[in-house]
Amino acid sequence: MSSSSAVGAADYVHGYSEREAARLGDQADTLAALLHAGTAYPAGSRVLEMGCGVGAQTVHLAQSGPGARITAVDHSADSLAQARARIAAHAPEADVEWCHADLFDLPFSPAEFDHVFVCFVLEHLPDPRRALAVLRRVLRPGGTITVVEGDHGSALFHPASALARAVIDCQVQLQSAAGGDALIGRQLHPLLVRAGYDDIAVRPRTVYADRSRPTLVDGFTRNTFIAMVEAVRDEALAAGLMTEADWDRGITDLHRTALAEGTFHYTFFKAVAVNRPDTGLPAPGR
Repeated sequence: MSSSSAVGAADYVHGYSEREAARLGDQADTLAALLHAGTAYPAGSRVLEMGCGVGAQTVHLAQSGPGARITAVDHSADSLAQARARIAAHAPEADVEWCHADLFDLPFSPAEFDHVFVCFVLEHLPDPRRALAVLRRVLRPGGTITVVEGDHGSALFHPASALARAVIDCQVQLQSAAGGDALIGRQLHPLLVRAGYDDIAVRPRTVYADRSRPTLVDGFTRNTFIAMVEAVRDEALAAGLMTEADWDRGITDLHRTALAEGTFHYTFFKAVAVNRPDTGLPAPGR
């Protein structure tokens, strides 16, 4: 749903504005229980968080696994600075080492980590299978990787609106043009198989918001999902994907899903897999 790019600013369709940093924080806090449930790394374990961005997820990793030794990596120096400040404010006792690096040029030894955590990163990459294979190299045999991604095709809402659907599709098209895939959540299992992982378990993590869940209406429907779509307005119009009038009507309709009679549904996918020992044989599906 969006983290800072692990491989460069050009790949990150949402940009690096203060508004985007705030949106990422809102998203992580609102979805912490949903996305981080079942993820608690033991004290002393070596954890690589790839594409940490502004540290929105790093805080929750540190809080759910006190004593874990986290190495947080991002390509953006500005994002890393914000992540440091966020950890200092919200998890000052956390053991976090910061690393400014590209996913495809990591400065780590083979098998250096016990666990890898990747959240909202693969969606921005032109070759997510290769990225997973690179991460497998720095993960010890028997270690785990946890991958969390969204899937914009899972957005269901009431009242129905073709123009609201169209503005969401604009975001999908722009992300595809930038080399990413906003529909990647449904692909996690085959991607992990092709990258050589074993014991792969993918589970849906569903967000549903209506007037009986005001925290989710504000934190997710308005401040996470709609804010993300609104942020690509200028790009969508410049690309000729919609007229300005249709865009404005679509956004208005999307906001109706957060009103008293509205509902909104979205599915994230969380995968956990194990790094199988390298037998020298190709992984199934390669």
